Amino acid sequence: MVLKQIELQNFRLHKNTSLNFSEKLNFIVGGNGQGKTSILEAIYYLSTTKNLNLANENDVIMFGEQYFDAKGNFSDLTENNTRIFFDSSKGKKSFYLDGKQVFNSTSVIGKFPIVSLIQSDHAITQGAPAERRRFVDSVISQASHTYLEMLLEYNKTLRQRSSLLTQIKETRNQNLYDQLEAWTESLIINGTEIIKHRQNFVEEFNSYLKDSYNQIVEGAEEPKIIYNSFSGTDQEKIAEKFREELNDLREDELRRGTNLAGPHRDDFIFYVNDLELKRFGSQGQHKTFQIALRFGQFFFMKEKLGKTPIFLMDDVFGELDIYRSGRISRYLSQIGQAFITMTDLTKTEGLDLGKENLLIKVDNGKAAYA
Repeated sequence: MVLKQIELQNFRLHKNTSLNFSEKLNFIVGGNGQGKTSILEAIYYLSTTKNLNLANENDVIMFGEQYFDAKGNFSDLTENNTRIFFDSSKGKKSFYLDGKQVFNSTSVIGKFPIVSLIQSDHAITQGAPAERRRFVDSVISQASHTYLEMLLEYNKTLRQRSSLLTQIKETRNQNLYDQLEAWTESLIINGTEIIKHRQNFVEEFNSYLKDSYNQIVEGAEEPKIIYNSFSGTDQEKIAEKFREELNDLREDELRRGTNLAGPHRDDFIFYVNDLELKRFGSQGQHKTFQIALRFGQFFFMKEKLGKTPIFLMDDVFGELDIYRSGRISRYLSQIGQAFITMTDLTKTEGLDLGKENLLIKVDNGKAAYA
């Protein structure tokens, strides 16, 4: 799958920008704050309906304007056009696929697979467990619509059960306890399915992670992910342990009015050479792990979906030493279409700027082919 063209109107610094892209590597070069990352942001919007950096739509509109409009043309076995339009006066975001408005954004997830390696990825290895859960859930959700629906159902159950726990805490209404039991059983059923899917994912994904990590540091280190959840070889044992923990925490949940157990509280522990990355890893190891996670995601999704994801890389080379930069440059030849932002070309001696690839320069929201 490739993105052939985008058109941006009132999108950040881009008043009117239209670009045709290479099917291989697209290098987007410009100083800080000139609008190069906004192009990646638009591509992500057009592929997922979501903002790359979780920004508010009002912040994306060019200063002094009332709306932004972005359009994209994708080509795979067929051609598809996507469009995202936001009107600040109505506070409404609309997404269109081939001219028809899409009201359920989940139907788009995975249709235009995309992988993003951005500055905030440091939170995956260095931040809270929620960041690691978000990474894993986003990868599985793009590869499996079944998992996405399961996750949405689980989150709905969490909200309902949390509301019920709060009501019980405030009122001590005995009639609500039967409802709580029903939502607890639903939580166990859905949560057990999620845990099993995550276990299977980690078991399989570790080989992709290892291969990608090895491409960057050539076998000097051994990466690994361990899923910190209920152990068990089958769903029955997982469900049993889940139920036991909920029983143990019952009084605490009623007293605090919140859900205290389940896959929404699990963590994924990253290791390099059997040492926990978060506790013992160097900055270089953290950065290498983050990059390997994204390359691993790329090849995992490519195999599962049978189509090649688009790869976004935001100013990655500026943070790497010459050795890792050169290794990643060579690794890029193995992927399909990629969009790579850089502040300059001084760290890209190993990059192929041949005729198949494209160089775009961005200055104050104006993009031009170099």
